[in-house]
Amino acid sequence: MSLKTVTAALFAGAMLVLTGPAIAESVLKVKPSGDVKLLDPLLGSDSMARNFGYMVYDTLFAVDDKLAIKPQMVESWDTSADAKVWTFVLRDGLAFSDGQPVTADDVIASLKRWSVNDSMGQQLNQRGASWQAVDAKTVRLTLTSPWGMVLDALGKPGAPVPFIMPARVASATPPNQAVTDHTGSGPFVFKKDEWLAGARLVFTRNAGYKPRPEAPAGLSGGKVVKVDRVEWQIIPDQQTAINALIKGELDISEEIPGDLIPLAKASKDIALERQDDIGVAQQIRINSTQPPFDNPKLRQALLHAVDGAEFLSAVIDDPSLGKPCRSFYVCSSPYFTEAGFPAVDLDKAKALLKEAGYDGTPVVLLDATENANIHAFTMVAEALLKSIGFKTDVQAMDWATVVARRASKEPVGKGGWSIFISGPGGLDMMEPVSHLGLRSNCEKAWFGWPCDADIEQMRAAFSDLSDGAQRKALAEKIQLRAVQTVPYVPIGVQYQIRAYRTDLTGLLTPPAPVYWNIARK
Repeated sequence: MSLKTVTAALFAGAMLVLTGPAIAESVLKVKPSGDVKLLDPLLGSDSMARNFGYMVYDTLFAVDDKLAIKPQMVESWDTSADAKVWTFVLRDGLAFSDGQPVTADDVIASLKRWSVNDSMGQQLNQRGASWQAVDAKTVRLTLTSPWGMVLDALGKPGAPVPFIMPARVASATPPNQAVTDHTGSGPFVFKKDEWLAGARLVFTRNAGYKPRPEAPAGLSGGKVVKVDRVEWQIIPDQQTAINALIKGELDISEEIPGDLIPLAKASKDIALERQDDIGVAQQIRINSTQPPFDNPKLRQALLHAVDGAEFLSAVIDDPSLGKPCRSFYVCSSPYFTEAGFPAVDLDKAKALLKEAGYDGTPVVLLDATENANIHAFTMVAEALLKSIGFKTDVQAMDWATVVARRASKEPVGKGGWSIFISGPGGLDMMEPVSHLGLRSNCEKAWFGWPCDADIEQMRAAFSDLSDGAQRKALAEKIQLRAVQTVPYVPIGVQYQIRAYRTDLTGLLTPPAPVYWNIARK
């Protein structure tokens, strides 16, 4: 046995002595909102990969319940007078799930890999980001020009989140390939040997994880795990999931559809609440690189045709569960504006098709049929597209297949796509810099790859502004340009409702579902 192996074993044993037994010997069974096929949260924008990441990894900074940036793995930090040099000191006792200490080299390798795929990371790199390990616990970031959103980037909650993984994993895995080693820095350990693809993911309490001393708040604070084991049960049929919850075979069901809320309410053993207070930004994502939507007039036609209220009414009948957002910023954003956003006008949409010379190229819609919301929205979209003159081709699949398929840049006749519907977290649609949907940096943009130099120049300028009024004015200009380029079509905000057994306590409502702090009464 190597010295490294012996050290890791002794560390794990010592941590068991220090932490003692689990606060509650129990298993928490959860139906997540979808399946997890991408087990690498640094690779892209998939929300399920992000949720997986929060189980297994930790971050330097995180947002609290007021969306303020708070230190997480960092103990202290400072910046130079010219804001070009940042120094971060890690907390004592940080360790990976294999017992090895978290070092500055791990942080640097992880953040370099993250920055390739993330919009804020890309902007950090554009400012000449240079990372240095001062010592084992100290990381120095040097920029060629100051940037006012350094902490916002390192604490961003939206995918891809800047999670910290071992340098041996981050450095050895190209940014466009998924990691295969899931040794993590977070409160849970992923049991890859118990993973049943399409059926179950298992996580156990990480005995070597050192929580912060503060109470949990949002995604920040003390991540104290109070169960021994969390099982994510992949149950495509929502009715089956609710029945299992009522019988006590499940503890939590994420994102239940509106038509099943009355059934859940009827059980005295089930409680209902919003999963978070920001909601998801439901939207129609358009492939701007392939016909027919490589023509901006056809994207504008779709923008004029979509009535968010009509889409939302297909899945909810309670106004408190969602509302249209006639804006490229989510309803709760401080930059929300309806400036320039067109009123619904089907005649205008039809006229734009004629002006564009639409040639009948079919619109291929990727339909994640096991997701009640996406399937309903897709059906509404298909009917709408037909009504204004488009030909359509709806292709049924599961969400995991959509995630894989949407990466294709092939023509629609060779396995490509035209439209998929998704609901990224509202935090990803708050402001221009980290805005997942507005990014228009061509090949580096989100799926659909919109390309517009004007939007990119304004997004870059936004982060250099400190005055709130100036930021709002520039955010409005970006919206006015987006109305012309149409990188996607907003539907509205929808609040995810989860159902859970009433014998549970400590459930949190951050922007991503988390399973620390939960115990049984």
